Amino acid sequence: MEPLHQLEQRLGYQFKEQQLLRAALYHSSYANEHRTMGISSNERLEFLGDAVLGLVTADYLYHKHPDLPEGDLTRMRAALVCEESLYEVAQRLGLGSELRLGKGEEAGGGRQRPSILADATESVFAAVYLDGGMEAARALIHRVLLDKEQEEAVEERRRDYKTELQELVQRRSNQTLHYEMIGATGPDHARQFTCAVLLNGETAGTGTGRSKKEAEQSAARAALQALA
Repeated sequence: MEPLHQLEQRLGYQFKEQQLLRAALYHSSYANEHRTMGISSNERLEFLGDAVLGLVTADYLYHKHPDLPEGDLTRMRAALVCEESLYEVAQRLGLGSELRLGKGEEAGGGRQRPSILADATESVFAAVYLDGGMEAARALIHRVLLDKEQEEAVEERRRDYKTELQELVQRRSNQTLHYEMIGATGPDHARQFTCAVLLNGETAGTGTGRSKKEAEQSAARAALQALA
């Protein structure tokens, strides 16, 4: 079975024009190295996919949460369509192994780069939209992104544990809070940071993340659990 057929199975959608799916996987670095072959990058598809994703997600939230004000809906949509969410979708679909990358990007770990995988996810959404229309794209986006488990994960991601911890500490007198990066591992394209949060000079929690900000949030979450 050809790799794209396997990807179609993971997507739950069979293309009438498989070239659209193939085009969604052409990174700009690959297109630049194959200009003489007339290959275009997936950037135009990414542009379209971003709009399709935004509309489907807004429609979903509008009808699912009829009592929420505009501000809350906007924050929820931003969390659902953020790079981290789309990167997770790409990982579940195995998009990294299907990408066409230039030699330099390949050597630099592009297949695991969150921004590249998130962009490819949007490109695939656009390819499905062009091939099968809005309902096909809507069904895919609901299937891989807007299910109940994913929304719960987004709700978790929206919580600001650092602010919650700060507010808890402020309710107690003579308490000092400090975050300290204690390590970083992995290559540049897949860095993992470790952070400790210190309460009055003593470690209250530690956490890891793909960025320093994410590691700090993870440490704050651990501290809140320890102090509960």
